[in-house]
Amino acid sequence: MNSAASPASPATVELSAAPGRSEAAERAAQLFEESFGYEPDGVWSAPGRVNIIGEHVDYQDGFCLPMAISHRCFAAAARTPTDRLRVRSAQDETVLDIDARTLTPEAVTGWPAYVAGVLWALRSRISGASTRGMDIMIDGQVPLGAGLSSSAALECASAEAIEALLTLSTEPLDRVRAAITAETDFAGASTGGLDQSASVLSREGHALFLDCRDFSTRPVPWDLASQGLALLITDTRAEHSHVDGEYTARRADSERAAEALGVPTLRDAEAADPAALQTLLSRIGDEVVRRRAHHVITEIQRVKDFDALLAAGSVREHVAELGALLNASHDSLREDYEVTVPHLDVAVDAARAAGAHGARMTGGGFGGSTIALVEADQAEQVASAISTAFAEQGFEAPVFFLALPSEGAGQDR
Repeated sequence: MNSAASPASPATVELSAAPGRSEAAERAAQLFEESFGYEPDGVWSAPGRVNIIGEHVDYQDGFCLPMAISHRCFAAAARTPTDRLRVRSAQDETVLDIDARTLTPEAVTGWPAYVAGVLWALRSRISGASTRGMDIMIDGQVPLGAGLSSSAALECASAEAIEALLTLSTEPLDRVRAAITAETDFAGASTGGLDQSASVLSREGHALFLDCRDFSTRPVPWDLASQGLALLITDTRAEHSHVDGEYTARRADSERAAEALGVPTLRDAEAADPAALQTLLSRIGDEVVRRRAHHVITEIQRVKDFDALLAAGSVREHVAELGALLNASHDSLREDYEVTVPHLDVAVDAARAAGAHGARMTGGGFGGSTIALVEADQAEQVASAISTAFAEQGFEAPVFFLALPSEGAGQDR
């Protein structure tokens, strides 16, 4: 990637992942054969995700509304009569070759930990007499560093492959939990479970309403294409900085807020109206912690309002109100939670000025991507406005594509 700033130019907007899903599965199978010298038993994949609304509320038992995108991670795999786990990737030269019976978190580092961790998380389901050897070739097509959860796609594609190869009889939610365990306990990264849930449980043409308290989900109709609308993703290419420390700090602030309010989590700190909310928040002495709580409580309510609007009618019928909720979410993340960076704010402001119904950052912040709800025939116009704004700021040119609500993890070949 060229890190130098690029002059404004017409934006290129991908309508879907390229190549298509079937072609990508064939490519993964071919890469497997070239690498391991024989044909795989099958190819499995899982999508990245974009969170429509509900940011930084998962660790406070809130509600989120993610959806799967068409960019996917593919895992071509085969079972072997050994106990060796061999993992390779089309995107990286790192090779993992390890005894699968003795996996420990300390034994695997880097991206292979997300694959090995899933097998480790499912270890209790594997019969003691069963070999657990397998060869896996990864071909990841979820943009890296864009906040679209390439790691969850990797984990969930691996979980699908491992389930099929070892015939573990797991349910989808079991695989979600295994992927979460792989990321938190094996790879050592923090996750609230939103990404893995969306990657496994999403349905084409739908968003996924996720209750982060009990991990219950339900599909929510979100068929933008039939209504002349689109969700424009802007990968800002902003370099993530201080992500781990800042994320941990925000989580700690929210926990302090819940403690000050005397509730298990901020999900339980409801207020009937803005005045009641201000009265409630006045019980928090620290001004910063008070603002963090304000974001979480109001963001949870925004998700509920967003869901209620979709239940009451089509996206088109309520597009103005839905857009306003997206805008309010970003403003809260910028002002109360302070997780945006200039690239995210410039992209959002430019999208709004160019006619987007609403726009917000998506993901954990401190870099990554934004989304904008736009008229489908104005997507390139909005993207060009963002591109121009980036050039004026001297930022590296962003990358754009349209998010199509896609199917969750499954077998492709």
